[in-house]
Amino acid sequence: METLESLQRKISSAAELKSVVKTMKAMAASSISQYEMAVSSLSLYFSNVEQALLAYLCNYDLHTLPEVNRKKKPDISIIIVFGSDQGLVGRFNEVIAEPIMLQLSSTPSSTPTEVWTVGERLNDLFAESSWKAVRNFQVPGGVQSITGLIAELLHAIHDKEEETELADVQLWHNRPKSGAGYEQVHQHILPLNLEWMDQWKNKTWSSRQIPQVIGEDSHLLERIIREYIFVSLYRACAESLASENESRLEAMQRADRDIDNILTELNSTFHRLRQNTIDEELFDLIAGFEALKKSR
Repeated sequence: METLESLQRKISSAAELKSVVKTMKAMAASSISQYEMAVSSLSLYFSNVEQALLAYLCNYDLHTLPEVNRKKKPDISIIIVFGSDQGLVGRFNEVIAEPIMLQLSSTPSSTPTEVWTVGERLNDLFAESSWKAVRNFQVPGGVQSITGLIAELLHAIHDKEEETELADVQLWHNRPKSGAGYEQVHQHILPLNLEWMDQWKNKTWSSRQIPQVIGEDSHLLERIIREYIFVSLYRACAESLASENESRLEAMQRADRDIDNILTELNSTFHRLRQNTIDEELFDLIAGFEALKKSR
């Protein structure tokens, strides 16, 4: 049976937990703003990279360039999935891992497939399945750390391409939706083959003045494509981090409401038990007084 002392301890613990939840809510809200600003700024830069690529296409036919790999079947397929290192994010990791596992199980491929995870929690999910991740990377702790992660990923992709000559690289991550919540995004960033080029066929320059590529730089396309891949990875990571904190904020809001309900119930029980205790003491006092009167 509950006592006043045990109820007081529970109320005190719930109040402390509510304070922690409020702090985490504030941190998540602040982080969301930080990553959304990074995504917004990156969109402008990504647009410039696309314009540079389109400008190059206005001057050259990619079908004739050696940088575009015409090999039809990749030697290996790499699936890079962005998740979280920390918990308290609801089903953030599950909603991005489950469709990948379903796709891998339902459509077996003759091409060897490797799963690379970003985040320990996500890595644990794949470890429990038949599609254990081959590599795991740490989630950046802030906007300033994203570049370091992307450099690691690019280096790993480069090493894998040197081993296999041609790799199919896919990105899976969560992206914030307008308003609230997030959605899953899946995109191919490699190989740069004829199929990849087809998406640019119907794109036109934004003005009548056809752009010109100044100078004869044989490595210009390579540098533009490298920027294109870098920005694609960076944007995926920033959007995933924004979604992670959005999910954490939602989880903390639910926890805050639950704690409020628990505190209301505990306080009600405490006051009722306290009143009953006072009533019992009064009854005992009156009964003792009456007994004393009769004895006299």
